[in-house]
Amino acid sequence: MTEAAGPRVVLYTREACHLCEDARAVVARVCEEADQAWQEVDIDSEPGLRDRYGEYVPVVEVDGVQQGFWRVDGARLARLLA
Repeated sequence: MTEAAGPRVVLYTREACHLCEDARAVVARVCEEADQAWQEVDIDSEPGLRDRYGEYVPVVEVDGVQQGFWRVDGARLARLLA
């Protein structure tokens, strides 16, 4: 994947979300260990994302495929990035 394609991991979140804070910490740690870039997107800042994800945040995608929501499994994420 080229740099222009963007990061492999995208974390969809929203403000004032305690599960999002937990997920952010897991994603940051795992991506750092795997030497992978990641991006965080606030679903309330982009049209359509709020309707798509609603109360399911945080949502994590790897290579454009949703891999989980609410709780991010760090071991599973690490396997996907290996």
